[in-house]
Amino acid sequence: MPATILLVEDEPAIQELIAFNLTQAGHHVLRAASAEAAQTLINNALPDLVLLDWMLPGASGVEVARRLRASERTRQIPIIMLTARSDEQDKLTGLETGADDYITKPFSPRELLARIKAVLRRRAPQMTDDAIEVNGLRLDPVTHRISIEGKAQDLGPTEFRLLHFFMTHAERVHSRTQLLDQVWGDHVFVEERTVDVHIRRLRSALEATGHDALIQTVRGTGYRFSTQM
Repeated sequence: MPATILLVEDEPAIQELIAFNLTQAGHHVLRAASAEAAQTLINNALPDLVLLDWMLPGASGVEVARRLRASERTRQIPIIMLTARSDEQDKLTGLETGADDYITKPFSPRELLARIKAVLRRRAPQMTDDAIEVNGLRLDPVTHRISIEGKAQDLGPTEFRLLHFFMTHAERVHSRTQLLDQVWGDHVFVEERTVDVHIRRLRSALEATGHDALIQTVRGTGYRFSTQM
């Protein structure tokens, strides 16, 4: 699935080449040439992934990664470090700051796209295009279709995103605030009770086959998608 990727790279030619290949692959690219510019973009809206050059004017990429991991709002954003440094200790330093992967320049566009897909599958599975099935409930993000025991089921766009997030994060409890950030986006300002409305709609759509029971209310905390009763 298309992801919003923040590319933090101060070399114009490299930034242009990477952005071109990401766009060709269907991703939406935000560009920054410095840590300050990157922070401004992140303050406006969270990207799905950050491609972060090690050497930047002002604060280094390592320092940016540390800041992202230190903030509750940004600590879950997947980070891939881009660098010309190939020493093992440098790689360890990058990973120890919280980066999810480390790519040494020069690299091929195919390798970069494969690494991005792998990191998103691991850290943000709702951003991948893999179909997922639980107890006969199947969701295909490519065709944007839901089926239950092979029969098509209609869902509104918000309920679809909500169900996709639940199914790719099974057995975890999510607060209303977390669901708003992950499904609606942290730059969208709506009331927490909006989540309850869409949960009711989603449950109603799944009720006929009993799959509404997969979406559980955790009293005082939020909601969980689980096959365990």
